[in-house]
Amino acid sequence: MVHVLSSRILLHPVDPERSRRFYGEWLALPVYREFGTGPERGTVYFLGGGFLEVSGRAPEPPVPGLELWLQVADVRAAHVELSGRGVEVLREPVREPWGLVEMWIRDPDGHRIVVVEVPAGHPLRYRP
Repeated sequence: MVHVLSSRILLHPVDPERSRRFYGEWLALPVYREFGTGPERGTVYFLGGGFLEVSGRAPEPPVPGLELWLQVADVRAAHVELSGRGVEVLREPVREPWGLVEMWIRDPDGHRIVVVEVPAGHPLRYRP
């Protein structure tokens, strides 16, 4: 078995500054570390139990498929806050048949981000 010590999602956006504004200012993710210089420098953000690195530059928008899942304490409060910052909301908070409350947003390169609240009593809150 591979013993994973750390992990992160790597994004190479078309416009790195725009993506840093989105993740750093609009989503207000805290910065874990920064490296390099210039417009293609890297910024690594905390994602709860993981990290998101925005670095380099992609020549064109990425192929759809990558989605981020971000758990928050109160998705309705996140909706108000993010909408107020101009974040594109694809779908307002909805309680799904599986019990989670989900809102969908999009980053500047089109990656869908699912913002999730795990309500009290949901099985994800229990450890066997």
